[in-house]
Amino acid sequence: MNKKLQTALTFDDVLLKPNLSSVLPKEVDLSINLSTKLKLNIPFLSAAMDTVTESKLAISLARRGGLGIIHKNFSIEQQAFEVDKVKRSESGMILDPITIEPEFKIRKALEIMANYKVSGLPVIKNKKLVGILTNRDIRFENNFDLEVKDRMTSSNLVTVPESTTLEQAKSVLQKHRIEKLLVTDKNGLLKGLITVKDILKKEDHPDAAVDIHGRLLVGAAVGIEKNTLDRVAALVEKQVDCIVVDTAHGHSKSVLKTVEQIKKVHSNIDLIVGNVATGQGTKALIDCGADIVKVGIGAGSSCTTRIVAGVGVPQLSAVIDCFEQANKLGKKIISDGGMRYSGDIAKSLAAGASSVMLGSIFAGLEETPGEVVLRDGRSYKSYRGMGSVAAMKEGSHDRYFQDLKSSKKLVPEGIEGLVPYKGKLNDTIDQLVGGIKSCFGYCGSKNISEIKDKAQFVQITSSGIIESHPHDINITKDSPNYRKPDFNVDL
Repeated sequence: MNKKLQTALTFDDVLLKPNLSSVLPKEVDLSINLSTKLKLNIPFLSAAMDTVTESKLAISLARRGGLGIIHKNFSIEQQAFEVDKVKRSESGMILDPITIEPEFKIRKALEIMANYKVSGLPVIKNKKLVGILTNRDIRFENNFDLEVKDRMTSSNLVTVPESTTLEQAKSVLQKHRIEKLLVTDKNGLLKGLITVKDILKKEDHPDAAVDIHGRLLVGAAVGIEKNTLDRVAALVEKQVDCIVVDTAHGHSKSVLKTVEQIKKVHSNIDLIVGNVATGQGTKALIDCGADIVKVGIGAGSSCTTRIVAGVGVPQLSAVIDCFEQANKLGKKIISDGGMRYSGDIAKSLAAGASSVMLGSIFAGLEETPGEVVLRDGRSYKSYRGMGSVAAMKEGSHDRYFQDLKSSKKLVPEGIEGLVPYKGKLNDTIDQLVGGIKSCFGYCGSKNISEIKDKAQFVQITSSGIIESHPHDINITKDSPNYRKPDFNVDL
């Protein structure tokens, strides 16, 4: 037994030394290829937590260049539907548009439009295009039991071939004063849909993280339950871009077995697997088929694993250890947990992470699930760890290798609480990106690859932490990128 104690550090224990630099923050490129299919323009993933990521946040984050991971506390069908909503939210050309048949009731068509937030649906019969039903066709309709064929536009349909470019499509849309352009082959079979709304979205979000078809990227979490392969199959059917095998202890035989099973059936899907905190755990996951490894045990703000179980590794040391092993094997890692400020994210990237997964930083945003509540005159939103009793009851118990026979026997490794309401995602992203780019400028690094090579850490004392935070002043106005820490340090 090796009882030799090792020193391990986290973000507050270190600072990055400034270097000679000719790099301005505005010149920094934060894009990263996590894999051949996952290209992000900002290195942020949202945590697969039921108070953080559903389709609304995933769409907003992907539009800024990041990647949302839909949580697994859904039924298989609900989670797949959330993924589908992201994939259909915008596209250069929608390859598999939602369609209806002429015999559908108007009522059914309206339900589909509402579910997918679309204003028109192509109408097909025997796979051939026969019309289109838009809001204009049924704007003042009162008889919802009419069939679609009674109100759809079926004559003088404007169609274009599959080879049509977006610029050509814009010209056709303008010429005919229409908002939806149907794409067909020579046999009249519907092959896609181009909309004015999608073209405008692409122009409004030039840095969006998209797949080869121009659809927003999205991932989804799975566990190690008996129905995991069924869940993965349903998600893959909806064109999910990556699967996150999400557990509290990734260096576990049951997790390794699950990874092998998924890869055997779905060899082309990118697998992000975690969580681990050691080089050995990283190697084991990669050897079993993980494409990207997620690092972090017990670092999250709502996690109590280190206190309840006494297990974990301070996050910065964990990232360094896991990066060394992943780098040897040509793979990338994601730092998950413990980051409260943009400077912590920058330190994660400098230590070896290619991207970071954020939970508490995104919690409280307008786009997260849940209602805004008022307490003592301030606005808050609910936030809970996936190891909390409530979250485990909803479906995350397998993440912590626990059986849900009795809720009284669940041993929580997370807490529930409130976080301040933070407004829209865009403002938070702007502050985080600005802080990271500032760090790279100080360190003379123009991209994520360079910061790993040029970064020089210095370890600081508790006095250094006090000196680093604002001191000898009463803060009278909140800053958009800084909140006074709540740990017991006399700042």
